[in-house]
Amino acid sequence: MLTLASKLKREEGVKTGRPPGGPSDSSHRVSIRDRLLIKEVAELEANLPSTCKASFPDENKLHHFQLAVSPDEGYYQSGTFHFEIDVPEAYNMVVRQLRTSSHLHLQPIFPMFLQLDWRPPLPPKVKCQTRIWHPNIAETGEICLSLLREHSIDGTGWAPTRTLKDVVWGLNSLFTDLLNFDDPLNIDAAEHHLRDKCILPSHVQLISQDLAH
Repeated sequence: MLTLASKLKREEGVKTGRPPGGPSDSSHRVSIRDRLLIKEVAELEANLPSTCKASFPDENKLHHFQLAVSPDEGYYQSGTFHFEIDVPEAYNMVVRQLRTSSHLHLQPIFPMFLQLDWRPPLPPKVKCQTRIWHPNIAETGEICLSLLREHSIDGTGWAPTRTLKDVVWGLNSLFTDLLNFDDPLNIDAAEHHLRDKCILPSHVQLISQDLAH
């Protein structure tokens, strides 16, 4: 089975006039998303936090992978937490459609012009596969992480300048720097913290160890 990298080389060979080396070249074309991911996955693997491990069940599908986070400090340092990450086809695509349009009042000077249909860039979809007692992760797996927000008015949400490396570092930081009790998704966990900050660390470790195994 061809890997994405070999598909890209194959496609470039066709563009430069070199023999493709096999039939059905259209089936081996690499999408814009996958072109981005070939570079981003290489960058990710070169900058992966020591507490994280990324795995790709299918090396031809870089848009779907798993991440295991094993915190080495804080409340959750005794557990390993698994995330599933899916990158949509329109990942980091800002322009959805390019079309032509004509207006009578502009003719004959500008008989036809291009019209762009805009939409915000799409972030990866992330879900926690391990049940966990965490203020920013629901027990059903949903995650509250600002950089994964598709729509954000404060500038902290997803942007086309962000990459998979940012996603992985963000998820890793949910267990340390980005642990946020003030804007919780799991309200019970946050309220527990407010009720008794002294007992919470041992309580969280106990629950998370039980759920992570």
